[in-house]
Amino acid sequence: MDIKQKVENLQSEIEKFEISNKEQLESFRIKFIGSKGALKELFSELKNVPNELKKTAGNIINSLKQQTEELYSAKKEALEMAYEKKESLDFSRPGEPVEIGANHPISLVRSEIISIFERIGYTVSEGPEIEDDWHNFSALNFPPEHPARDMQDTFFVEQGRQEMALRTHTSSVQVRVMENSTPPIRTISPGRVYRNEAISARAHCFFHQVEGLYIDKDVSFADLKQTLLYFAKELFGEKAQIRLRPSYFPFTEPSAEVDVSCTICSGKGCNVCKYTGWLEILGCGMVDPNVLEACGIDSEEFTGFAFGMGIERIAQLKYRVNDLRLYSENDLRFLKQFKSAH
Repeated sequence: MDIKQKVENLQSEIEKFEISNKEQLESFRIKFIGSKGALKELFSELKNVPNELKKTAGNIINSLKQQTEELYSAKKEALEMAYEKKESLDFSRPGEPVEIGANHPISLVRSEIISIFERIGYTVSEGPEIEDDWHNFSALNFPPEHPARDMQDTFFVEQGRQEMALRTHTSSVQVRVMENSTPPIRTISPGRVYRNEAISARAHCFFHQVEGLYIDKDVSFADLKQTLLYFAKELFGEKAQIRLRPSYFPFTEPSAEVDVSCTICSGKGCNVCKYTGWLEILGCGMVDPNVLEACGIDSEEFTGFAFGMGIERIAQLKYRVNDLRLYSENDLRFLKQFKSAH
């Protein structure tokens, strides 16, 4: 093998040599550029090269030696820099700060309400936000002339030849549950609803509700009252009290509005509760027999109660937010206040 071939073989071996730490770097130095290395051996073989070829062979070996030394220096510098960078790290320092996000207050209250009712056996049911007349009105005992059917309150949309509506309450989900289930039924229906109202601090064209339904044999108004008292105490504290006032809803009979003792003044009277000591939180009542029959449930065998509340209203009482528009404006100054409420 001539000297040129030996140089090429050695160059290939040098290029393939792996150097990823100081030990490998030292092995590289000893093997190729040390006092007893491969390059030194090549130089000693020059004496066997014919005189007319010695100059060319010497240049080739010198060029390989220079490349090898440059490679060694570059690898050495890179390893030293990596070591210095590693040594400069202070592992006792805290990591980069990660900003904690915040759940929306509506999401927080919705989750809390669901959790309270799940603890006493209620399941969660959901349904479409665009509803037909049957599920949104007729099955719920709304007479054809009822004001809620008027454009003043409801957003109507056309879907093909059928007139549909953006649901005005999540009671439409309860109708679907009753149509597709057999008692006992115990469910809550959280979701967004829509009303054709002017947007202000106290009203909005969309908001969120949670409605509950319980149907079984021998369900009474007393069961309804105890369920709502349990809910109020779980949400507002053990000292919370409720009172029921007679009211009217097409789908319940008898019907009632439910007030909770003011959480701000503990029932003593303040400007939030208008010095009555009470705050309205929801509507409720015994399911009207007409609704049960419309959904295929025998009203002679089964009875039930239903209730519904606005999540914004509960959030307003819980977090003392007096402007409904804040919930949908995505103002980070407002949302960041709920970081600690997770």
